[in-house]
Amino acid sequence: MKEQIKKAALLLKDGQLVAFPTETVYGLGADATNDTAVASIYEKKGRPSFNPLIAHVDGIEMAKQYVQITPVAKKLIENFWPGPLTLVLKRKKTCKVSLLASAGLDTLAIRCPNNHIALELISEFGKPVVAPSANKSGRISPTTAKHIFDDYGNEAPFTLDGGPCQVGVESTVLLCEEDKIAVLRYGGLAIEEIENLIGPVIRPEKDENAPHSPGQLKSHYAPSLPVRINAIEAFEGEALLGFGKSDSAVLNLSEKEDLTEAAANLFAMMHMLDNPKYTGIAVMPIPMQGLGLAINDRLKRASYKKD
Repeated sequence: MKEQIKKAALLLKDGQLVAFPTETVYGLGADATNDTAVASIYEKKGRPSFNPLIAHVDGIEMAKQYVQITPVAKKLIENFWPGPLTLVLKRKKTCKVSLLASAGLDTLAIRCPNNHIALELISEFGKPVVAPSANKSGRISPTTAKHIFDDYGNEAPFTLDGGPCQVGVESTVLLCEEDKIAVLRYGGLAIEEIENLIGPVIRPEKDENAPHSPGQLKSHYAPSLPVRINAIEAFEGEALLGFGKSDSAVLNLSEKEDLTEAAANLFAMMHMLDNPKYTGIAVMPIPMQGLGLAINDRLKRASYKKD
């Protein structure tokens, strides 16, 4: 297995995808700091929208390099890591994890899996590995390597076979801010265990003001500037975000009309253009196919005008 883990780490460094076991389900992993590799996860899964991905680390020391660890988060980590608990924490300004993995948000979902193969892979790789469940979008999450091969057939990624997963359901996800601890997803760690340690947390079914899971609010992805989609050219004062050939685009998602490249560039370029020297951001049309569906979904959210 050690040689397979080394091979998997080399594939990650080369921007490739690798499937690996955790205690919850098998993950489809990519280098968290590689925009194109992260975009290829969405393409491989046929994922309909750019929901935030979980960055897997080998412990708190690696996590500290990328997110701000609050006192409550530190207590949770000391008691439940490694294990099926994902914490959504503020990204550090120096965080090099792809903005696509955070779906453009200033937070990062992060956890340390309780599986020796996963931990050895992450340690060998030396950086966080983002990994949603290793199934095609809409299919049942895989808890054995066979499930992955059943899903993908000859297109299955390189897979580290660690046998059946122990927990079999995804991790519990907590938003962990200084003044608010809220459940974003129920999962493999019981909320009662968490509350026994830190006290009551906000549960969606008990509080109508509880935060939604990232990516669900219509205007969640809106920059400070207005966004105009399907633009042929920019109006005066606007910055044009191009796709394909364009002489007037300030930045271009993909001059060669590659949707994976466009997805990889989307959030970073939107952040760069969200600048007070412009009056708005005009975005050229993106094809409604493949990853273009997810790109258009996020652009539509970004252009949503609040009442």
